Amino acid sequence: MTTDVEWTPKAREILAAATELFYDQGIHAVGVEAIAARAGVTKRTLYNRFESKEQLVVEYLHARDVAWRELVARHLESVGDDPRARLATIFDATREWMIERSPKGCSMINAHAEISDPAHPAYPIIIGQKRWMLELFTAIARDAGVEEPAVTGERLLMTHEGALVTGGMGVVADAYDAAGAMAMALLDAG
Repeated sequence: MTTDVEWTPKAREILAAATELFYDQGIHAVGVEAIAARAGVTKRTLYNRFESKEQLVVEYLHARDVAWRELVARHLESVGDDPRARLATIFDATREWMIERSPKGCSMINAHAEISDPAHPAYPIIIGQKRWMLELFTAIARDAGVEEPAVTGERLLMTHEGALVTGGMGVVADAYDAAGAMAMALLDAG
């Protein structure tokens, strides 16, 4: 569903409005009327660009997923192949992302709270990002020579995701630094 949109300037304005509203208020809480009003378009224009609110949700999550993966890739490219440096830079990227783009927590975790039906077209994007992160952490553990890279990869993911939740909620100060240190200890113990 993520390739059917003709990315006109109005389509981009609609997606920008939806992104802001979905993230700030929640997917189910925001109607197409509010998105159209924020974008300065009619509902008809919105539906001419996006066939449904569901497609707009898919595009919102897809765009955030692509941007997240690009940020992580840039960070990983900057540190080379050392597993410890790669692990550390993921938490650096996470801190950067959360401060700049997700102060209220991870958009995928937030979306999953509202979309848990595997039949929903956004579900593969939500789960896909977390599986991608699991694969990344497992590869780092494998490259570090840990005895059970799959187990360590899962623990690294849980540490990362815990930081996303507690950092996004403001419950733990410096959640990303603390989680990064915990992740490094997990890697060293592996």
